[in-house]
Amino acid sequence: MTRRGWLLFAALSVIWGIPYLLIKIAVTDVDPLIVAFGRTLIAALLLLPIALYRRTLIPVFRRWKWLLLYTVVEMSGPWLLLGHAETTLNSSTAGLLLAVVPMIAAIILAATGHDRFDSRRILGLVIGFAGVACLVGLDIKFDDLVAVGAVLLVAIGYAIGPIIITRQLADLPPIGVITGSLIVASVLYAPFSIWLWPAQISAPAAWSIAGLAVICTALAFLVFFALIAEAGPARATVITYINPAVAITLGVLLLGEPFTIGMAIGFPLVIVGSILATARGRQGKLASGKGQRSDPEHVGGVVARDSAVTATLPGAAVPADAADATAAGAAPGSGSLPVDT
Repeated sequence: MTRRGWLLFAALSVIWGIPYLLIKIAVTDVDPLIVAFGRTLIAALLLLPIALYRRTLIPVFRRWKWLLLYTVVEMSGPWLLLGHAETTLNSSTAGLLLAVVPMIAAIILAATGHDRFDSRRILGLVIGFAGVACLVGLDIKFDDLVAVGAVLLVAIGYAIGPIIITRQLADLPPIGVITGSLIVASVLYAPFSIWLWPAQISAPAAWSIAGLAVICTALAFLVFFALIAEAGPARATVITYINPAVAITLGVLLLGEPFTIGMAIGFPLVIVGSILATARGRQGKLASGKGQRSDPEHVGGVVARDSAVTATLPGAAVPADAADATAAGAAPGSGSLPVDT
């Protein structure tokens, strides 16, 4: 990988590890729906000029039903649920729990007949979910189980979103799908935000919302497209395994969250399990490498062909080619494109 590729990779690894931290700060003072609304609205306004210049929105909105469904399961639903979960859970815990997205995607694809499990991948699922059990069993209080359930629903949404993209929206420009989804999510949140709008928003919350929109959403997608063009989808999706570590590190260092025994045991188990559960044989890798394009306007259909992993970041859905990707979805944070928190 080139020097520019490494710089983009490092930047995106940090960018997509930050959302959990910023969400935690924001929801301390502001309702989670307002946080999600501010994030989607600002990000949509930032990306809109690019989408309009490239004339990518009209074809996207022609398939408004699928765009709406994708938005609900990949952005509006998950970002709201994650915000509510982080009013109770530590940001590092939420980041670690979402590392199960690749495993859930693998299960969904196998259940729908688009993939098969061998003994190695079954072992990966067992190891990965054992890691989740360690985290929940050792660290989570009974009162927090509802929040854990909300995060797992987010993970399911992040796993389903790329499949919708693959089946119904894969031929559309990624920047159009992402911008369209952000616009739709903003419209869905808007009526409720009127009733929940706070009398005032503290500076930490305001800056956190701005950071989520500008850095973790708008900028993140642009950097992701550049990384795909520079280094290809296989290397780009490795970020899926790095951003939970970034989330844990930031939570411990900046918010004073504890690094617990459950994390120490559960985190490596989840990562190892995800790698094994989404691994493919040599033949599958060679087959998926044919006919890939590297220009940013067409990354949506190839993001996961070389690596069966998907977005584990709050709110970052990126489409994957499930037909070629033997197990998983897409890369973090990119709508039609494989996510973010």
